[in-house]
Amino acid sequence: MSDRPPVSDRPPSPGPGAPAALSGGVHGPDALRPLLDLVLTALAVGAEQRGGPIPAGQPGRLAEQFAGVLRYGRDEPDPDALLRLTTHLAQGAADPADPACAAHLHCPPLAVAVAADLAVGALNPSQDSWDQAPAATAFETELLAELAELVGHPPGSAAGVVTSGGTESNLLGLMLARDRTLGAPGAEVELHGLPAAVRPVIVASRAAHFSVQRAAALLGLGERAVLGVAVDRGLRMDPAALADTLAGAVRDGRTPIAVVATAGTTDTGAVDPLHRAADLAARYGAWLHVDAAYGGGALFSRRLAPLLDGIDRADSLSLDFHKLGWQPAAAGVFLVREAASYASLARRAVYLNPADDERAGYPSLLGRSLRTTRRPDGFKLAVTLRTLGRDGLGRLVDACHDLARATARAVDADPALELFCEPVLTTVVFRYRPAGDDPAVADRVNAELRRVLLRSGRAVVGRTELPGDGPGRVRLKLTLLNPHTTVEDTAALLAGIVRAGRAVERSGGAPEFG
Repeated sequence: MSDRPPVSDRPPSPGPGAPAALSGGVHGPDALRPLLDLVLTALAVGAEQRGGPIPAGQPGRLAEQFAGVLRYGRDEPDPDALLRLTTHLAQGAADPADPACAAHLHCPPLAVAVAADLAVGALNPSQDSWDQAPAATAFETELLAELAELVGHPPGSAAGVVTSGGTESNLLGLMLARDRTLGAPGAEVELHGLPAAVRPVIVASRAAHFSVQRAAALLGLGERAVLGVAVDRGLRMDPAALADTLAGAVRDGRTPIAVVATAGTTDTGAVDPLHRAADLAARYGAWLHVDAAYGGGALFSRRLAPLLDGIDRADSLSLDFHKLGWQPAAAGVFLVREAASYASLARRAVYLNPADDERAGYPSLLGRSLRTTRRPDGFKLAVTLRTLGRDGLGRLVDACHDLARATARAVDADPALELFCEPVLTTVVFRYRPAGDDPAVADRVNAELRRVLLRSGRAVVGRTELPGDGPGRVRLKLTLLNPHTTVEDTAALLAGIVRAGRAVERSGGAPEFG
């Protein structure tokens, strides 16, 4: 029986309007409730003032405007700061829930996920020790087991952690690959002391995420240790080129420590040949890391999951559910096929995970992450999975895939536009076709029409460049992650792109576009 006094007998917290009120404890909800009403009001007012997917105007002018908002009241307390600043935050947001905000892998989060995230923020658990997050520790362990099952990893053998996203997950995977291949814990690897015969390299496609090179640099291998493999027209890794690259590395006296396959490239959503990558990694004794930060969401779709056939063979993989999973950032996941792979990351901090606590049954997740203080970002995903189920999330994935295919057909039918390739997931890559066949003019017009749309506040359209040299490589990109966007919405967006392109052509420069 608890010896704590009843709630009614405990000292009251500061009132709900008090700046020093806390969000936790028995009085926390009462303190939060009126503040949440203010925030919701501010979000609605700010969105109405914005009037579109992004605020209109030049970046410099907008920066000064919003900096001025923050400078106001700097010398004395401002009781209206929450309402005022949240209104301006919403007014100055790029809102991925707007159908015309379609540039990046930046999803509109589900309301239920945002509500779950609020609970985490209010309680403020940290997963670097059990006694800071008992329930969250159990929830994350169960969630990761469920996701490992979804991926197809053997029951009971996999392990992982919730991460800040694909960059952190890719770094973790390549660090474990380095440590396994070099035969020493990460803390003891001294590259300058390696035998001359050990020249580690990482093999990845030329369309792999830039975080692979960044990870190689952080791991002391250097960006030149990443060997790029040729891709096909849709930016999918060429399996024959992968075999040649691995063979060539060995002939040159290098040691392939990892093959990185991408399941959902940033630009086209291409999925590399996972089985072939697994076969070749095994042949050369290399670790297979699959970067499925974008494409991992396809696992929820019974229609698209076969695209990822072979992902279960990965030694490690990245998933990001703040992309094709409708979670507020951050919601990354890192999984390894065998828990023993984590050996080099194990750490003992007596104030967090003393050995006698673990022997007494108190679990520790400290050795799963590169971070110490770590927010339970998996909780919102757990709530979403229980609320919608796999099939419910799969229907959202399918809706975005259907929209991408329909939008691609509309692009193909418009003589002013040129489709680059058929959508694999939810991305449509194309360009506006100016008069004439000058590729340099086409690059300039497409790059500028995107900025025209940004300045007008009418649309947020992505821009990329195809691999290769010379002009003619600039393309526009719609990353369609809003399952409520309609074909009529994307048709209007394409029509706006054509109007902006024609305005740029007529002006020969950078017109204001109304």
